[in-house]
Amino acid sequence: MMDYPEFVLPSVSELPDAGMINCTSPSNIALVKYWGKRPVQLPENVSISFTLDTCKTTTSLSYKKKDKVSEDFDFELLFEGKPKLDFKPKIQNFFKRIEVYLPFLKQYSFSIETSNTFPHSSGIASSASGMSALAFCLMQLEKKINPTISEEEFLKKASFLARLGSGSACRSLEGPITVWGEHDGIKGSSDAFAVKFPNNIHKNFDRYQDTILLIDKGEKQVSSTVGHDLMHGHPFAARRFEQASENITKLKEILISGNLDAFIEVVESEALTLHAMMMTSLPYFILMKPNTLSVINKVWEYRKKTGSKLCFTLDAGANVHLLFPNSEKDQVLEFITNELVAYCQNGQYICDKIGLGAKLL
Repeated sequence: MMDYPEFVLPSVSELPDAGMINCTSPSNIALVKYWGKRPVQLPENVSISFTLDTCKTTTSLSYKKKDKVSEDFDFELLFEGKPKLDFKPKIQNFFKRIEVYLPFLKQYSFSIETSNTFPHSSGIASSASGMSALAFCLMQLEKKINPTISEEEFLKKASFLARLGSGSACRSLEGPITVWGEHDGIKGSSDAFAVKFPNNIHKNFDRYQDTILLIDKGEKQVSSTVGHDLMHGHPFAARRFEQASENITKLKEILISGNLDAFIEVVESEALTLHAMMMTSLPYFILMKPNTLSVINKVWEYRKKTGSKLCFTLDAGANVHLLFPNSEKDQVLEFITNELVAYCQNGQYICDKIGLGAKLL
């Protein structure tokens, strides 16, 4: 039985022969964290994120209609100009999951070329930007086949497909703030896809900054997929999922009112809770590094001394996302260069801000 029949492509008589689609899609940083999932790629709890701007994936999708439809998906993949064999099984699995919604997949040979503006597998969500970019390109191909699809339907289905590649990818298609997971307080919200935050956002969050301190650019010793699975049978899982829902309610009011002190409290608590779930699972693990903790303590000292509205959040890794109002940009960047760069691997950090999602090039 079809789980989501509304996303099945209507039958079509003609397919375009060949072409190329280029797009970019950003990463995102969750403010209320998604950690734990049900089959297939459905969230155990609702999450909300800032869509980023600079940290993004650029994807080129070339397609050519095959003379004869085969039983297998036909694609080649280049990552930053080189074949990336360990990515291929993930794309293969993604195509299997979405074939029922894009039945033309086996009728084409695809060439996928992709590159990131940030280090892969370092706690910046590369799967979010990568899978959302690929889903967005595939939806552009569907749009050529089915030009009657509305913009709203297009974005909803693109988010739905991206989710089947990587859960957090569904939050990257739109911006500046998206919500994934059904919640009574968020109009139109769904477990199946992310939606743009439906209320007016306070001007305090205009051009909100996210500077990412690259504490450790190496591969994580525990993948996010494994971490999500460890929430099954976790002693604190049920209460954690309730807490996330409560924090969405709080954050909705904060984003409308512009209360930055309340924003800091929710966002930092969520970051530490995410890592507490890792440290209290079985097997337990720690993705933070000593320099992660040093930066957190420095942020707290700086805020106490200056009254700044700077705060931190963490993804599933060691890197620290520093969130702050655009009005504090100069002061915070001075603080970073004077006191925090020493904790970054090779002194590297990325200046980013909230953005608007995927776009066609």
